[in-house]
Formats: sequence, C-alpha cells, structure tokens
Amino acid sequence: MMKKIGIIGAMEEEITPLVKAFSTNRFTATGNNSFYHSLYKGAEIHIAYSKIGKVHAAITASSMILRYGCDAVIFCGVAGGLREDLAVGDLLLGTKLCQHDVDISAFGHPLGFIPESRVFIETDENLNAIARQVALESNITLKEGIIASGDVFIHNKEKKQWIVDNFGAAAVEMEGASVAVVCDSFKVPYCILRSISDNADGSADVSFDEFLESSAKIGADFVKKMVDRLV
Repeated sequence: MMKKIGIIGAMEEEITPLVKAFSTNRFTATGNNSFYHSLYKGAEIHIAYSKIGKVHAAITASSMILRYGCDAVIFCGVAGGLREDLAVGDLLLGTKLCQHDVDISAFGHPLGFIPESRVFIETDENLNAIARQVALESNITLKEGIIASGDVFIHNKEKKQWIVDNFGAAAVEMEGASVAVVCDSFKVPYCILRSISDNADGSADVSFDEFLESSAKIGADFVKKMVDRLV
C-alpha cells in the first residue's frame, strides 16, 4: 500500500521550502486551507498551509486523515523558546504537547486538562526515533522537550515563566497540541518539530520576523530527511 504522509505548517513561510523540496504537482483547498500534493519515491506527500491557531490546525490535521488518508503526520514550524538552553535556530523535537490556555480549574481539574482527555499527549516514539537518527547522521543537535500550545503569541517574561512553572514546557507555539489531539483521537502517529525563532520575551515580535525564514528552512530540510526514511 502506498504511504501517505501529511506535513503541516501554520504559515506560508513555513511550508514554502517544503513545497519546493517535494516538487508539488497538485493543489486543493479543503476547509478553507491550502493543500499541496506530490508523489515522492512512490509515496503521496500532502503539505498543508493551515493558518495560525489551534482551530485551523485541527481542521487541517482532520482533513489530512479523513480526506487524504494520511497514515503519518509531521508538523513543522517555528516556536518561541522557553528554556535557557534553547537558542534561535535550534531544532526542538516535541516529546509531549499540552494546551496552556485551557483552564477549567474552577471545577477542580488541573490546568490544561479536558475531561476524557489528558493534560499531556505524547508524540509517536517511532517517528521520534527517526528524527533522532536523522539528527545524529546530519550532525545536528536535536533538543527535546514539552511544547505548549495556545491561541496567543507569547511576548512577555511573566507569561513565559507562568507556562514554564505550570507545564514544564521547553517552547511555546499556537498549533501543535491541537494536531496532537486530532492524531491521538484517530490513532495516527505524529511528530512535532519546531525551529526556535525567538525567545518568547519582550523582543519576540522583532526577532520572530527576523528569523522566521531561516528557522523554517532548518525545519524543512530536516523533515525532508525524515520522509526519505519513511518511504
């Protein structure tokens, strides 16, 4: 059976190097999001520009699985670093995802918890192992940690520290946890890779724009090597 691999990015800048890498030959629009399709080494590669935010990312991940039949999903993009050992340009592999903006603690639940779900959703260990092997063979330092998602661009030290204190997160972004929920619900393996584009502090709005393109290219090159191992 032909492999079908979905790759998602939240911004055009994040998917542009991926579309070029896989020589896209077909375009479709599903759920008002853009999908680029190609055949690569006998596999179907579906690349999506989801738009920013958890809702759009969830729509895209669902479309990848339900309409295009993807049996693996990789999210590739940029994120704000929360840990001191993460610098701009570093590549981070998400081991677990959580939603920092979910709060029903008034009912006695922990932050980030939704009934019949859990605070942290683990990524696929087989895909993570491939990522680690690619990093080793490419002489790339692949860092790992929890990634926190929420529908807000984090740009101040107080909120940054709050996320670290409550979730132990290494990085923060706006889509990964929703992709995690969808893939976990449909039992489809997934992997979240983030290039650090800013430090989620008072200068985040400046450094994010400055390093977005280069950070996206780092992630795209890495995903291409992962796909080469999957097909």
